[in-house]
Amino acid sequence: MGEVSIDVSGQMAAHPMAPPKSGIASYFNLPTQMPDPKEWFAQQRQNVRPWLLFLQTSNFKAPPSIPRLSRRIMRNIEYFQGNYLYVFLGLIAYCLITSPLVLIAMAGSLYVCYKLSQRHQERKFVVMGKELTLAQQYGLVSLCSIPIYYLVGAHGAMFWVLGASFTVITLHAAFYNIDALVNDEDNFGLLQDV
Repeated sequence: MGEVSIDVSGQMAAHPMAPPKSGIASYFNLPTQMPDPKEWFAQQRQNVRPWLLFLQTSNFKAPPSIPRLSRRIMRNIEYFQGNYLYVFLGLIAYCLITSPLVLIAMAGSLYVCYKLSQRHQERKFVVMGKELTLAQQYGLVSLCSIPIYYLVGAHGAMFWVLGASFTVITLHAAFYNIDALVNDEDNFGLLQDV
């Protein structure tokens, strides 16, 4: 057999390395870019499962074991994420309807922000010789609204909404048998939950 000669000379370029993360970012994989809220809500609206399926009482069963409980909760949150968002928004609406002072305070803050956006189009807002952007003006309105929100009890309403949402969503995710609907097992079919 004859010898074969292959030319393997050349220049190799090393891949540019990302700078090492420091502090808290080294422990978490945080996104570098915030998603657009309008796109995110549109995506969540498209992923809403049918409400009759979401509330079907025949699918509510106790989980057989603790490891399967945590897996069931994660799968339900992933599968019904759009529905859970609407549950959260519904609880916010309920809280605002039943707390008229919080609703009036929020309406007042939004009205001030609306007026500032109209005024910003006509002329700029200048404080101590420095022009404030619209986002800075909104931040100033938010900062000034905090004492008003505290006086009308918005902090209690906020914690009520967070607690009620956490409780309702966790209970639904824990007891809804997602395995009856979605039959996609892990890639490791030989591993069984004990």
